[in-house]
Amino acid sequence: MENPKPERVMILIDGSNFYHSTKSIRKQGYRIPFQKLIDELVRNKELVNASYYIASLDKEINPKKYEEHQRFLNILRKIPNFKVVLCNLEKIKTKDRSFAYVVKGDDIQLAHDFLMGAVDDLYDIAIIVSGDADFIPLIKTVRERYKKKVGNAYFRSTSSYKLRKAGNFSINLYKIISKIIK
Repeated sequence: MENPKPERVMILIDGSNFYHSTKSIRKQGYRIPFQKLIDELVRNKELVNASYYIASLDKEINPKKYEEHQRFLNILRKIPNFKVVLCNLEKIKTKDRSFAYVVKGDDIQLAHDFLMGAVDDLYDIAIIVSGDADFIPLIKTVRERYKKKVGNAYFRSTSSYKLRKAGNFSINLYKIISKIIK
């Protein structure tokens, strides 16, 4: 009897959500080993693609932080089947007339890749690493129309309960990260 092919997995990481969700871990001096994280999420399945959606920081505002961020992105780019998807960084004026920076286009790019991966049958399982409930309608469509399994890898502090319930399964990232950084 022939061995069945392993299920194909696509991982889509909301970089901004991931960054803000892991601040406390990084403040303790830990670095998250992304290769190990990907391996834990995929397990005995086949990784088709992992994507990290983020914007480059503004070099003019903080050159040191920009260089650190570029080094981090270059580390990610070296992981097999891993791509960094660069989106836009927009400067906005806040109510108190100061400025803030927000990543724009990351959610729609993630949603596009998630949907087109289902349409083109590139994966059997998609894991969305985000806490954003805006993905719920799309998750329902991909599950119902394309019969794909969808999981949500989440941090409880920045996660939507409804998002965790919209998929076939959910994964608490704090449990995985605490295991792989020790």
